[in-house]
Amino acid sequence: MNASRHPALSATDPELASFVAAEEVLQAQTLRLIPSENYVSAAVLEASGTVLQNKYSEGYPGRRYYEGQQNIDRIEALAVERAKGLFGVDHANVQPYSGSPANLAVYLAFAQPGDTVMGMALPMGGHLTHGWGVSATGSWFRGVQYGVRADTGLIDYDAVREQALAERPRLIFCGGTALPRTIDFAAFASIAQEAGAVLVADVAHIAGLIAGGAHPSPAGHVDVVSTTTHKTLRGPRGAMLMCREEHAKAIDKAVFPGLQGGPHNQTTAGIAVALHEAAQPSFVRYAHAVVANAKALAAALLERGFDLVSGGTDNHLILIDLTGKDVPGKVAAKALDRAGIVVNHNTVPFDPRKPFDPSGIRIGTPSLTSRGLTAEHMPLVADWIARAVDAAAKGDEQALGVIRAEVADLMAAFPAPGLPLS
Repeated sequence: MNASRHPALSATDPELASFVAAEEVLQAQTLRLIPSENYVSAAVLEASGTVLQNKYSEGYPGRRYYEGQQNIDRIEALAVERAKGLFGVDHANVQPYSGSPANLAVYLAFAQPGDTVMGMALPMGGHLTHGWGVSATGSWFRGVQYGVRADTGLIDYDAVREQALAERPRLIFCGGTALPRTIDFAAFASIAQEAGAVLVADVAHIAGLIAGGAHPSPAGHVDVVSTTTHKTLRGPRGAMLMCREEHAKAIDKAVFPGLQGGPHNQTTAGIAVALHEAAQPSFVRYAHAVVANAKALAAALLERGFDLVSGGTDNHLILIDLTGKDVPGKVAAKALDRAGIVVNHNTVPFDPRKPFDPSGIRIGTPSLTSRGLTAEHMPLVADWIARAVDAAAKGDEQALGVIRAEVADLMAAFPAPGLPLS
């Protein structure tokens, strides 16, 4: 680690400093394709590492349980106003520690243990916190799941409506963690209204695309919007809940004192910076470039014989079924990692394999777009993926090493924002 950049850490804990330095190099030299990851700006990094770390702030601006909140109140109020303006919502809460607690707060605000909740099944692209059995939300509530069509990989909204009317859930979640297609918030709103359910849009993956106008917004259609603040939004690791004014008190009470103590003020500051950045014209260009890159990469992968769930993508995410390549997803993901291409193994709809050893891999374009790669680079990225998967099938470690060197060369030409490396 360059001690001039982290002098106190290097002097106090050189062992930990060496791990941070190694991570800086890894992020700089590898092609990061995990769709939930990104690079924050230097400004977000600075805001997230300030003396705000030192302050406890239980409560909300103007209504704290600790004194000395003059600056903290201004920072949180600024983040809230920026969230409301960017997403066009009545109310925003920027205190949730991460996406899962944010979703749990929604349950606390609107449901009672044992109530029926409805969300997309985890193997179909949903999230654990949408009522899946191994989650607390599936233990404390009666979770029922919808999925996608086997022939198209798309949500069948008529089937969702039929299920919602039969089950009459208290909550309906739309959105997920492995959905490559546009979410029809208006269709979900119609279903929820007819079923008498509270509708929650979990837009953690696509919040940045929504902010940049590259995906339709749930505002005006849903009761609550839940999102993380990293991923496509390029903020720190935190979360937000946004809602109609009629639900503001219930949401705030569920977050604090319902689930959490004091907010992480340094994270709130980082969120405020990220929201400011997302309101700039450059971020609109970024969001659309993320989608353009994903579409170009999907097309290049299809040309190379890959099977893509739903046949492609409308957003930042591509889900690849490797069954036809005769390489399990986990084997492929680890081989790609050795080749300097970072992905995650992932279940695909109707996957016959186990979740920890699935048939697919999940990739996305937020990080590479942040580095400045464009659609013209996507055939090369597809070539690397194809070569690495082929090498995984053959056990060809030398081929993976060649790819890694090629990846590092390209990454050196496109430095990542925020990384303290030249």
